[in-house]
Amino acid sequence: MTVSTKNFRKRNAILTCLRQRTDHPSAEMIFNSLKPEIPDLSIGTVYRNLSIFRQQGVATSVATVGGVERFDGTVEPHVHFICNECGCVIDLHQMQTPEALGTEAASCVGGRVDGCQLSFTGVCKECLANQKPGSETA
Repeated sequence: MTVSTKNFRKRNAILTCLRQRTDHPSAEMIFNSLKPEIPDLSIGTVYRNLSIFRQQGVATSVATVGGVERFDGTVEPHVHFICNECGCVIDLHQMQTPEALGTEAASCVGGRVDGCQLSFTGVCKECLANQKPGSETA
């Protein structure tokens, strides 16, 4: 089976775009970013390649935010914060991942833990600043 160079060009462009972004883009965000430079790119191609990247371990699915799956090109363990208001996904690299939780989970299930994603949810500082006084939710 011959693989066309075009397919690898698109695949490489998708992975490069994902790795260069810090906003944890959706497939649609990647598609919209690349479409001007790759006019024959399809949304299906982006979804298929993101699936391949997850299988290969070079990308992860961070969360579904507002019904849309968001991706990360940084696969090293790190913590995320997801805003319930605007849907932004923020890396919290300054926080250490709690390795002890993986050990405890493995002990609880009597098996092996191969990965863990830790995400906090709440309201980001920009959304908090835009809230009217007294409109905070508990």
